[in-house]
Amino acid sequence: MGAIAAGIAAAGAALATGYGNGLVISHTVDSMARQPQIASQLRTTMFIGVGLIEGVPILAIVVAFLVMNK
Repeated sequence: MGAIAAGIAAAGAALATGYGNGLVISHTVDSMARQPQIASQLRTTMFIGVGLIEGVPILAIVVAFLVMNK
């Protein structure tokens, strides 16, 4: 059962991360199209946001391994 729970947790984290990254990047591109003069600031903020979003599946994998080893 632990392996199934770990797989579900990892899959859920991967799906949520993909969705979150898609939203952040699409809204950043929309904002860049509206105000091209602040594109560099938006890009920097987007990379910070994407980095934070990418931290979630890493933590989910760690928790999944902990659940699997229990």
